[in-house]
Amino acid sequence: MYTIAFDTTADSCNVALLDDTRVIEKSEQEMDFGQAEALLPQIKQLLEHQNLLFRDVNLLAVCVGPGSFTGVRSSVAAARALTMAHQKMTVTGVSAFEAYVHALDISELSHYNAVIIETKRDDFYFQLFDGRLEKLTEPAALPYEQIIEQLKGKVVTLIGNGVERFLDKPSGLTLHCIRMDRSVPIKEIAACAIRKYTARKPDYPKPLYLRAPDVCVKS
Repeated sequence: MYTIAFDTTADSCNVALLDDTRVIEKSEQEMDFGQAEALLPQIKQLLEHQNLLFRDVNLLAVCVGPGSFTGVRSSVAAARALTMAHQKMTVTGVSAFEAYVHALDISELSHYNAVIIETKRDDFYFQLFDGRLEKLTEPAALPYEQIIEQLKGKVVTLIGNGVERFLDKPSGLTLHCIRMDRSVPIKEIAACAIRKYTARKPDYPKPLYLRAPDVCVKS
């Protein structure tokens, strides 16, 4: 089974091609903008390198956020358009929270595992999971102080591209492990989607927006 996984929700455009659970090729490009224009050429290039056609792909895995408003919208729109072109292909959405927490090794897991994602504002995207990777809280955009309050008194693992800024000042937390991954792990987006596919519980991609878009009205 061939799977394509991709993510344009942050400061990169990342695509992976898998044969069953093995990554056979991936493309990762850091960029502040232009992910929507880069995505389809990257997918096309990966397929051509492996002498595959788009109709050979069985599963499409897309990161649904949270992240930049435009990046999330681009990912989800591309996934929906591609499945319209290949209606026998299954598509499933995976949140960045799911992908990050499933990237933790057994030795890195704690009873409390916090995913902290950069918002480029004063707050952070946050979700807390237990040692079995079951969610303990719903995804949210929270200020530093509210996150500290939820983690106080717990032995915690932190992972995500917001961890570095989160730890800029002394937290007073008891930390088991710290992972400062710069982007959502593309392999884990695919792995989460494959698990949903195998369980016959595909999650049709819907944007995970946790805050309103930053817009201004010209006077």
